[in-house]
Amino acid sequence: MKRLLIRWIVSTIAILFAAYLFEGIRISGFFAAFFAAAALGILNALFRPILLILTLPINILSLGLFTFVINALMLMMASGLISGFHVAGFWSALGGSLLISIVSWLLNSFVYEKEKVTDEKPTAIDMRYDHDQDRWE
Repeated sequence: MKRLLIRWIVSTIAILFAAYLFEGIRISGFFAAFFAAAALGILNALFRPILLILTLPINILSLGLFTFVINALMLMMASGLISGFHVAGFWSALGGSLLISIVSWLLNSFVYEKEKVTDEKPTAIDMRYDHDQDRWE
């Protein structure tokens, strides 16, 4: 639950940053960005996998670049759901989705610690069968 809230806040900050840099993305306040991040997360969880599967041939032909178009569509859909969040056009949505992805990736990399990799080798277990007691030791 804590990780979900942190990701939600990170997405909110990314949306606020995109609205600051792009004129085509407007937000009425922090809570509009907060709910836009929630809507974007729900839309990405529900519709993005379906769209990626349906557009797989186009995505393969474009070497994965069509994924940016899908992200822009998700951002435009989120703007249709939240009243204080507006995306003016496709190019603003494309640039905003790219910026939101980069900022979210950067902020998440700072928030979450990397797992430590150790050089320890797995230990071997030496077991012998005891014929007198009919069991392994």
